[in-house]
Amino acid sequence: MSIDTELEEIGHITHFFVKISVAVLELKGALKTGDRILVQGETTDFEQTVNSMQIEHENIESASAGQSVGLKVDQRVREGDRVYKVLS
Repeated sequence: MSIDTELEEIGHITHFFVKISVAVLELKGALKTGDRILVQGETTDFEQTVNSMQIEHENIESASAGQSVGLKVDQRVREGDRVYKVLS
């Protein structure tokens, strides 16, 4: 990620299911499949593309502020980690 990368904070992790590598993300901004996100916390720091999201076990393509979504993640995350949408 370059110094010029623009980020928008879109939420935080509220839970992580280790066996299935799914994070629960409480949104304060919009998110859709295909978006690039950055997950950062005390010991977490990685970027990935959103490939799969669910609400109540139903696949969704997009979600908006105020919703909590299940998000398949590439690495372990922790409660309280911040999630940013990579804008540029």
